Amino acid sequence: MAKARIAVVGAGLMGHGIAQAFAVAGHQVRITDPVMSSLASVPERVLANLRELGDDESALDRVHPSPDLVATVRDADFIVEAVAEDLPIKRAVFDEIERAARPDAILATNTSVIPITKIMGGLNDKSRALGTHWWNPPYLVPLVEVVGTRWTSPATIERTLALHAAIGKTPVHVKKDVPGFIGNRLQHALWREAIALVENGICDAETVDTVIKASFGLRLAVLGPLENADLVGTDQTLAIHKTVLPAIDSRAGASPYLEALVAAGKLGFKSGEGFRQWSADAQAVVRSRLLQHLKAARSVPPPAGEG
Repeated sequence: MAKARIAVVGAGLMGHGIAQAFAVAGHQVRITDPVMSSLASVPERVLANLRELGDDESALDRVHPSPDLVATVRDADFIVEAVAEDLPIKRAVFDEIERAARPDAILATNTSVIPITKIMGGLNDKSRALGTHWWNPPYLVPLVEVVGTRWTSPATIERTLALHAAIGKTPVHVKKDVPGFIGNRLQHALWREAIALVENGICDAETVDTVIKASFGLRLAVLGPLENADLVGTDQTLAIHKTVLPAIDSRAGASPYLEALVAAGKLGFKSGEGFRQWSADAQAVVRSRLLQHLKAARSVPPPAGEG
């Protein structure tokens, strides 16, 4: 699939970024969206990203917006859906895609947390369907979680892993189709305890973020949690767990504190207040700091397992 024809269904935040990543790597990409304003702005958004990153602007010539889903997917080797995180919408989109796509095309969904089995369960040929969970922004964050189902063929998994590795991503194989896959399960386990610390008056939100960024957050890019457990010793890890795990929040549902924030319209950046207050200037600082950090990380080879 060195010269694979890529189709992206959905031209929003994730879709245009996925299209950009494939185009920068030399692939021809067709992209579609029923919202004409989103589709029309794809070239402008991709070009702005390329200029910000200092990447070859000619990659834009390989991104081809189309209002026609059938025309977008019918000749593609690899089709990735990046529409709203809504199960009925995704299932309906894949009904259309399967009718229009070649029988040998791989069908992928970019869902963040919905089990792939639920999205692809209605397809006639489930062996060619799987999940490819990219992270935002997709042209900067290297990880892609490749999620198979009990129906996905080994060849589909292998081709998908190889395709994403060839464009410079870091693909990993998620061997069981569970909600949230790997990354979001880990991320939201941390978020659950972070919210509980604030909810229970142990510290404020700013302190939570400071503690993470000024301690173990510094080493996470080069030392994963299980590497760290081996480094300090599994015996020491077990001793710590026996003391701390019983005290850590373990509710199955969402925090009432979080539910109250949403009910009060405190929606974070979009409303100017969430766990903390956010002026327009403060938001700009955070966004800029994140972008510069991710840009700098592009020059660092992705970590690989030493085993």
